[in-house]
Amino acid sequence: MKKKRFTPEQIAKILKEYENGKSVEEISREYGVSRAAFYKWRQRFNGMEASDLKRLKDLEEENRRLKEMYSELALDLKLAQEIIKKKL
Repeated sequence: MKKKRFTPEQIAKILKEYENGKSVEEISREYGVSRAAFYKWRQRFNGMEASDLKRLKDLEEENRRLKEMYSELALDLKLAQEIIKKKL
């Protein structure tokens, strides 16, 4: 089953519909999102606007890239230290 990706704007729209009285069952049928995913979104993004969600997603992506860069540099440092140790 293909995993769907929702944009921050779509998530904000879905959460607004819930706040306006639409039931979770109606939302899950209409958008094809599971109840678990909906409740997870509600837990994480409740009260946020679309721009806030986009900013949060961008920060999470930047954080992921920085962690990846750090791990690569840490491996390079460890390799360099082992090479230096062998030469001495």
